[in-house]
Amino acid sequence: MAWLILILAGLFEVAFTTCLKLSNNFTNLKWSILFFISISLSFYLLNQAIKTIPMGTAYAVWTGIGAAGTVILGIFLFHEPSNWPRIFFLMLLIGSIVGLKAVA
Repeated sequence: MAWLILILAGLFEVAFTTCLKLSNNFTNLKWSILFFISISLSFYLLNQAIKTIPMGTAYAVWTGIGAAGTVILGIFLFHEPSNWPRIFFLMLLIGSIVGLKAVA
């Protein structure tokens, strides 16, 4: 169950980074509110997950999910570059997340 909570925390990290971009430097109230809700839920869920999962592993997985998810959303929503080196390193990051789960 802790791993599902950690994955959800990582997804809320993706949500808060996306809301941060869409908030337009906190001038858009709707996205600003969603940012604060998402960041609060992400940290709360991370805190719940580290009750069971080792803190270093949980933090690495949380940031990895957030980083990978944010890159993927950036490519699809904001038309950020999707060249081969970027995709290669994204795959390395995802592989590292899976590896941490496998050895934890």
